[in-house]
Amino acid sequence: MPVYAVEDYLTTCLDSITAGLTAEERAQVEIVAVDDASPDGCGALLDAYGGLKILHLTKNVGLGPARNAGLAEATGEYVWFVDSDDWLPAGSVSAVLAALRAGRPDVLLIDHLRVHEDGRVRADASSHLLAGEATRERMLGVQHTAWNRIINRDFLIRHGLRFRPGWYEDVSFSHPVLLAADRIAALDRVCYHYRIGRPGAITATRSHRHFEAFFQYDLLHAWMIGRDVDPALKIQMFTLMINHLLVVAGNEHRMHPNHRRQFFRQISALYRRHRPAGFQPQSLRMRLVQTNNYPLYALLRAGYRATVRRRRKAERTSSVSRDVAPATPRAPTASIL
Repeated sequence: MPVYAVEDYLTTCLDSITAGLTAEERAQVEIVAVDDASPDGCGALLDAYGGLKILHLTKNVGLGPARNAGLAEATGEYVWFVDSDDWLPAGSVSAVLAALRAGRPDVLLIDHLRVHEDGRVRADASSHLLAGEATRERMLGVQHTAWNRIINRDFLIRHGLRFRPGWYEDVSFSHPVLLAADRIAALDRVCYHYRIGRPGAITATRSHRHFEAFFQYDLLHAWMIGRDVDPALKIQMFTLMINHLLVVAGNEHRMHPNHRRQFFRQISALYRRHRPAGFQPQSLRMRLVQTNNYPLYALLRAGYRATVRRRRKAERTSSVSRDVAPATPRAPTASIL
């Protein structure tokens, strides 16, 4: 667990890991917390909590290297990279332990809910994939994060899989984990609550550092060179990459408007650099990337956002109208017992 500037969330996260565990299960769980030179009271909270293995780093190294530092201290058969501003719903660790005992996979993927700061909760768009057969092709479509996969530690050591520094460090780690695994399993159960929109979170911060995603995708493709990756999987990976980067480009909370054109241009350059044999663009957005047509992309994006704003305004108006509508007499009801 990497810990940095999450004083308001840390205890909730720690409590959620051990809540409801039997004494036998608690003995099977080791919590390694890495204080990444946190500037707030996180270090003191960890020291006072008890039952943890704690690393206090003398300087801030970032999310990926902090995870690597924790991995070097871990002794468990499996590792689960839990972020310290998120939390686990009740029973999650017990369910994961049972799934690991049953199948002994290299990688176990779990479902999650996206919890917004305003209280909204929703499933991820890829969650339905966990309900089917856990094939490599299917699981590559699941959101590529470190925290939704529990991984055999010897498997990581054997393949030399580690996090790289920088933002979007999940990209060059989570995909190779699935590509290298021989045994993949899925647990179709919500075992993680992912906090969305927290102030200070990468996904809620406008920064030029979002350009570091290109470095991580270049690392991913460098990793694939010389490995026997199925051509169909290369096409799937390429499609996922471009779609992900387009999401980042269009996100108001991440991308400053003055950076969007440059970001799109770099997506097009990455497209040309890594386009796999046999790939054919199937969507208009993909064709715009292929032709490096930012003006048309910007026009279509503006039209889409205007449509979304009109729809949301209509929904709010409709909601207000229902709230102030005169009440009508309610028909009597009966229960047949």
